[in-house]
Formats: sequence, structure tokens, C-alpha cells
Amino acid sequence: MLPTPSREFQFTEQDFEKVRKLIYNYAGIALSPAKQDMVYGRLAKRLRALGLQSFNDYLQLLERGNSKEFELFTNSLTTNLTSFFREAHHFPILAEHLLAHRSSGALQVWSSASSTGEEPYSIAMTACEAFDSMRPPVKITATDLDTNVLETGRIGIYAGEEVERMGPQRVKRFFDKLPDGRYQAKQELRDLITFKRLNLVEATWTIRGPFDVVFCRNVMIYFDKPTQLKILERFAPQMKSSGLLVVGHSENLYHAAQLFKLRGKTVYELV
Repeated sequence: MLPTPSREFQFTEQDFEKVRKLIYNYAGIALSPAKQDMVYGRLAKRLRALGLQSFNDYLQLLERGNSKEFELFTNSLTTNLTSFFREAHHFPILAEHLLAHRSSGALQVWSSASSTGEEPYSIAMTACEAFDSMRPPVKITATDLDTNVLETGRIGIYAGEEVERMGPQRVKRFFDKLPDGRYQAKQELRDLITFKRLNLVEATWTIRGPFDVVFCRNVMIYFDKPTQLKILERFAPQMKSSGLLVVGHSENLYHAAQLFKLRGKTVYELV
């Protein structure tokens, strides 16, 4: 393939296939052929940052096992589209479930693809509202593959317009306004959440259940069906017998009917 005239770096079909193989083997992400331009645009930034002249040089660097660059490579290719109370119908179900199981002691919720933190903070706010306390009996584990977004979540600082969409009552209760117009989640809210890096396709997970609720929303769409099933098979033993698994609006678990059954709109329970 000849270099595309508008491209700064040559990016061949072979280069793209190597990228696809690397990210699939490491993170289970199945990149379709239609993602070639997206991959070029994101990784070209890494070539510039490193002063490299070709994708072949960059791929050789990755294949030599440069762990820091592999982390940045992975961060570049993960998608982090999220917002507070996204797919809002899930949160009343969460509140009801937490209250129904309050007698079992500390409740555990896992946000397995937490991105920049909006989802775990939405879970935390839901818990506070359900128990009418800034210190509800709930512990939230928030994990993601991307180290950059985890740091954003830990700090808990977000753009003013993003936070203000939740309405003045929630903003006042759960956030402090900063001099630059952004908002930071209150310390009590941050204390409910532990952010950790976790790769869902790694052989060993660094977290342990059992969890009352697992959120895995808009993640499975990036995996092929065999990878999805392997992850779902690992979710099941991490959940309490009464636990819920919450997935995204475009996802279903029909291929894991031996493990999960539909309880409500994109909410599943163990068989």
C-alpha cells in the first residue's frame, strides 16, 4: 500500500493488522477494519511524541516489550465515552437493590469499566440518596484499563457544564465549585470509591467479590463473542447469589443464558 498523501506517516495494512493483533491479545479489544483511520490518528500522536519516523519503528518498540509505551498505546486505543447518570433507568434499580439488601452488611458494587469516573460517582450519589447519608454502607470498586482516566476519577474534578446538568440539588450536595468554574466531588463521595487498574482479559484479577452489583456497560461491544463469554464466566463467581449484572443499552447476554437471565431492561441476575 502506498502512503496516503494526506498522512504524515506511512501506515500499511500490515501495520494495522499488527496493531489489531497486539490490542486483541493484550486487552481483548477487537478492532474492525473500519477503525483503520481512527487507529492511525490516535497512534500518530505517539510517533510524534517519540520522534519516530514510521509505524514499523513504533511497532518494533512495542514488540520489544516497552511496558510504559505499551500502557500509552493501550490508553490511546481505548474509548472513554461516559457521562453522569448515563442510561438513567439503571440507577433506580440500583437504589432499590441496595436498600433491599441493606441487612447483609457492607454492600459491594463494582464499576468494571469506570472510565473517567462518572459512572462510579453516579453509583455513589445513588447510594447516598437511597440511604439519605453521605456515608452509606456501600463500597464501590472502580476499575479500568486506561491509567489516565483512572487518575481523573481519583481526583474527581469535572467541567462545570457536565456537573451542572445534574441539577442544583445534586450539585450542592455532592460537589464543591472550584475557582476556575470546574467542580470536584466532595471528599465523602470520593471516600466511597477505590479506583484500580484492571484488564478484564488478564489471567488474574486484582479484585475480589462477592459483589452485590456489577456494572459492565458498553464494554462487551468491543470484544468478540468468545472473549465476552470468558469474561461473563468470570463475573458469575464474583457475584453474590442475589447479585445484579448491569450492561449497556446495545448489549445482551443471550449467548450466556446458562449463567445469566434477564431481570429488567439490560439488567441481569444469576441463573
